[in-house]
Amino acid sequence: MGKHVAVLMGGWAAERPVSLKTGAACAAALRDRGFRVSEIDVGRDIAAELVELGPDVVFNALHGPFGEDGTIQGLLEIIGLPYTHSGVLASALAMRKDRAKVVMAAAGVPVAEGITLSRFDLAKKHPMDVPYVAKPVADGSSFGVYIVKEGRNHPLEELARADWPLADEMLVERFIPGRELTCAVIGYPEGAKSFGVTEIKPATGEFYDFDAKYAAGGSIHVVPAQLKPNIYQRIQEMAVRAHEALGCRGVSRADFRFDDATDTLVCLEVNTQPGMTETSLVPELAAHAGLSFGELVEWMVADASVKR
Repeated sequence: MGKHVAVLMGGWAAERPVSLKTGAACAAALRDRGFRVSEIDVGRDIAAELVELGPDVVFNALHGPFGEDGTIQGLLEIIGLPYTHSGVLASALAMRKDRAKVVMAAAGVPVAEGITLSRFDLAKKHPMDVPYVAKPVADGSSFGVYIVKEGRNHPLEELARADWPLADEMLVERFIPGRELTCAVIGYPEGAKSFGVTEIKPATGEFYDFDAKYAAGGSIHVVPAQLKPNIYQRIQEMAVRAHEALGCRGVSRADFRFDDATDTLVCLEVNTQPGMTETSLVPELAAHAGLSFGELVEWMVADASVKR
């Protein structure tokens, strides 16, 4: 048998269902490539479980807080286990969307105008002229994302409710009309390269929300995106630049909006642990570039094993 890989999945964040799908798909692909795989539904005793199990490599298939924000990465550093995806600093920075935007903007990556404020303050009044987008500052999978348009005096009253399930801080950004685009990047900061660009067309709704991402038929993926060559190349360049500026390694995915009418391009965020089923955006782009799903996850395990 090949190396023993522990695939971490599940956990207790809001993105648990997505993580379970990612983990199951990656575990199956790794077994097909000859690895010995242990699937772990992560609980609070994960450190002890990993020490007892003693894998060669950890494949981190967690999504959301704890799994994607530098926390589990720090724990794995302490235990001394190599792991996939980005390290502690890049994970924490990319997860915190407002801080990531400062770093990306300093590196020349275009970002949308935005401010960070409490959900309670946002529930009281518009913090900027409509239209704008409001979203939790450190969550993923489009949980808690709102597009606020004309006609709502108190846009987000529900944010003040006592049982609000996400964090209290919200990021409010100027709404950029146009096309939803995403670009996958692979590699360590030095020598990172892009697989290509996908355009995402939600089948229902007005943006790439949770249902559009994960429901059957929720969206159409145009691979490669039908863009002018100079725009396609610019998106690839900005995705690599963002990956490098944040210090990412392994695989990341940068999400963009592009307005054809004004030639406005902005990077919305960088995902250090994008969804990884065979039909997810990154594997689709990898396949377009000639890398199968099995080859991709095997590369990620090999990359995790590199001592840096």
